Amino acid sequence: MKVAIAGGTGLIGSRLCEMLKKRGDDVIVLTRSQSKMKNAIPHVKWLNGEKPEPMLEGIDAFINLAGVSLNEGRWTIERKEAIYKSRMESTEEIIRIIGHVKKKPDVLVNASAIGIYPASINAVYTEESQEQSSDFLGTTVADWEEKALEANEFGVRVCLTRFGVVLGRGSGALPLIALPYLLFVGGTVGSGEQWLSWVHVDDVCGAIIHAIETPELEGPINVTSPNAKRMKQFGKTIGRTLNRPHWLPVPSTALKLALGEKSQLVLEGQYVVPEKLLSSGYRFQFASLEDAIIDLYN
Repeated sequence: MKVAIAGGTGLIGSRLCEMLKKRGDDVIVLTRSQSKMKNAIPHVKWLNGEKPEPMLEGIDAFINLAGVSLNEGRWTIERKEAIYKSRMESTEEIIRIIGHVKKKPDVLVNASAIGIYPASINAVYTEESQEQSSDFLGTTVADWEEKALEANEFGVRVCLTRFGVVLGRGSGALPLIALPYLLFVGGTVGSGEQWLSWVHVDDVCGAIIHAIETPELEGPINVTSPNAKRMKQFGKTIGRTLNRPHWLPVPSTALKLALGEKSQLVLEGQYVVPEKLLSSGYRFQFASLEDAIIDLYN
């Protein structure tokens, strides 16, 4: 299988490249930097007027992970504009490329986020849920998905993979959440009742590959562990697994002062179920939070 990945150098993209190469797939990474070979994977320059179509003829799957990180920096007006604009511009460029290649890819797997669902302590969201958040993240995700679905016009199946809180080594959400515990000052964040729908990075990549290989999958696909945790239980599990105390609470007001609007990523949450993945036969490598943390901290 020949796969093109936009955003192939981040936490998810780099791990996905490893997994695809191990399978024997041909991988091409689209990058804003100079075209090059890295780890035997061709990196092709795109955006800023570049025309990468000749290198992308014959691809079977297009994976879009591109976009400014949600986790870095405060959500200033400028930062939010960059988060939104980077997602819309990269996806629009992918639609343009698909329109220009002679052989269309079979599938576009477009990254998305469970932030499209409203924060709730009681609701349980599946792909059939119609509720949609009207805040910055919800609006961004909705517009991003709408743009990606334009690939349908070229006969391309579109999978909108809605990622939960991705746990990985060295980057992503886990190092920030676990740091207080490693310093022996971990405790409940906010009320502790908010849900945290988490997922191990290997299951994110596994779900993407599963979506590519499962023709009946399309539209929204929740990519979360089937075992979401309330924040208080999530913290206790980290403390227990890392053999650290869970005792010093972190008030909501302190986080709002420190992080501003971005504090909603940890103070608010959703209980999201990966119904489509489960019903289509995907088996999670890390359905247990304890197993995921042990693996990531080894």
